[in-house]
Amino acid sequence: MKEIRQNGVSAVFDPFLCALTSLCRDGREYIAENVPIFELSLLDKEGERTRVSGAEATEVTETADGAVYSGFPVGVTVHVTVSSSFPLRFGIKVENHTDLLCEWIDYPRIGLPPLRKNGGEGELLFPYNEGMLIDDIDRKERGWSPFFEPVYPSSARYCVFPNMLCSQFLCYLTQDGGLYFGMEDEKRGVKQIDLKKSGTGITTVFRSFCGGDFGKDAGRGFDTAVSFFDGGWEAGASVYRDWFEKHLPVGASKTAETDSVPEWVSSSPLVVTYPVRGIHDMDKMEPNALYPYTNALPVLDGIAEKTGCRLMALLMHWEGTAPWAPPYVWPPFGGTENFFAFRDALHERGHLLGVYCSGFGYTLQSNLLPFNLKDEIAREGTLAAMTSDERGKVQICRTCTGQRQGYDICVANGKAKEILDRAYSPLFESGIDYSQILDQNHGGGQYLCYARDHDHPPCPGDWMTGEMQKLLLSWNEKAGKMLLGCESAAAEPFIGMLRMSDNRYELDWNFGRPVPMYAFLYHEYLRNFMGNQCACELSSAVDTLCLRLAYSYTAGDVLTLVLFPNGELMCNWGTRDFVHRPDKEKTLAFIASLKKLSDEGANRFLVDGRMIPAGKYECGARSYPLASGSAETIPDVFSTAWEKDGERVQIFVNHTEEDVTVRFAGKSFVLPAHSGVMKYLS
Repeated sequence: MKEIRQNGVSAVFDPFLCALTSLCRDGREYIAENVPIFELSLLDKEGERTRVSGAEATEVTETADGAVYSGFPVGVTVHVTVSSSFPLRFGIKVENHTDLLCEWIDYPRIGLPPLRKNGGEGELLFPYNEGMLIDDIDRKERGWSPFFEPVYPSSARYCVFPNMLCSQFLCYLTQDGGLYFGMEDEKRGVKQIDLKKSGTGITTVFRSFCGGDFGKDAGRGFDTAVSFFDGGWEAGASVYRDWFEKHLPVGASKTAETDSVPEWVSSSPLVVTYPVRGIHDMDKMEPNALYPYTNALPVLDGIAEKTGCRLMALLMHWEGTAPWAPPYVWPPFGGTENFFAFRDALHERGHLLGVYCSGFGYTLQSNLLPFNLKDEIAREGTLAAMTSDERGKVQICRTCTGQRQGYDICVANGKAKEILDRAYSPLFESGIDYSQILDQNHGGGQYLCYARDHDHPPCPGDWMTGEMQKLLLSWNEKAGKMLLGCESAAAEPFIGMLRMSDNRYELDWNFGRPVPMYAFLYHEYLRNFMGNQCACELSSAVDTLCLRLAYSYTAGDVLTLVLFPNGELMCNWGTRDFVHRPDKEKTLAFIASLKKLSDEGANRFLVDGRMIPAGKYECGARSYPLASGSAETIPDVFSTAWEKDGERVQIFVNHTEEDVTVRFAGKSFVLPAHSGVMKYLS
């Protein structure tokens, strides 16, 4: 039995129960259930898995710093370590006496109390996309990303880092403060970080893919830190930010300290995105009223005039092959002549041009147009460059199967690098300003690969992160001043190479409440845009575009509009609701108001400032229907606080059509409808 007591906090690790049996602060117990503190997955050469849990050990030896477990149904010995002071540090190593491969290690597994809406008092700060607060585990299980284990072929919805998850930590929050869990992995390897229902509460999942080989020992090479903190979600995120800033990933540098970010980023351009074929992803791919490309100029000129903003036209369905049919996108639909004329006309106006691409999927067959790569696959043997399963079989990927059938490219492969270089080199030379080159690779991550004939171990691991970093560094060199991005905000290992991405925070309403955790952690290093709001959970029956614009503005993100081909506004990309449309005039007037606030000083903080914990404020709130049929209560005013060059401000934005009274710092003020204000802090 190992007991740690320190300044009002305590922990008990029972090696013979193989569980953390107590984690206590000022009389509040955070352990609701004893669960085996580790679990392993082992693969044989036929691709069959064997699970090993700490509860299965028949031999346990207590050590000065933890315990040794053996006597399992398979020949492994597991060494766990638990530090003797706070923050607790958990380490683990696996001696492998078999010819099996240790696929992943889940450690430490901890049984936490239920969340607030499940009979408890807690909520979770979860690094999914933007970052969210979850107070109902049942809502998560019903939503976009219930607990399910990452397996090949990969799914975009996995709670995997670096992918949908941007960071390597989570926090359990109560009214008294919180409990922090941080995986201190400087290599930033592939992990599942998740929660699952267990008994009356929830069990943590801190699962690292080992990236090893058959018959080899396995370990993590890093500890997981567990500690208590005072304050709200920002206090928990600050613990991780402190670690992050001492262990920056490859290529990461503050925007203010690098010359690799073009000047236009600081101008906070308004992103205007639209398709040039069809209206939505599954539509007939016929040219619409915004094609040829220059047809959009009058619409864009009108938006620029009414908002006062510099614009970035961000094109969808522009690819000359087929929409969302990677990797080959060039030349543009209809050829380069009008495309380049459009680029030049935008630049003459001081505006910008960007395109959506579709990552490093590989299209076998488009379902939208008669385009396929079957002949190339047969002729060039490109199947060998694709990710494969545990048995060496290449399977159809799970990404955007409505639009296409295809495979996932494995970037740790010479053939794959040739394919991607051939596909994207013309794009890098096109003279455009931005490419969301990894749309559909959430966070910029690669997908799982178990191939035994690629230049990597036959198991996912930190090699995936390293290969992606090398690829993205080379792409940035070739792209020059063209910024690159991905779908969802760039995960932590890639923030130095993907400096402007489609922040999909709106997905978080699917099973939680979004909070600007991403900006709190990383905003000084990159800047995202609001994104096309695809799969927004807020019902389109109510106009929430100004609400979402206000949220993005206070998070420091560049604002985004999505257009119908007639120049009207979509509520979000992918909608099939053509009846309910945002009020264009009111929306543009609201954006003009926010532009004025930026010009009056807010932009200085929102471009590359440091987000700090916001002071508490009070205002009204109202209920908004969700697509699921339930509702979400959202405040009438969003607010964040920032620091830059020793000055601190708090920004407030009223997204409603009514004046709102705000109570802040002991005083009240009225914030007019569709407006914002910046207040300097002492």
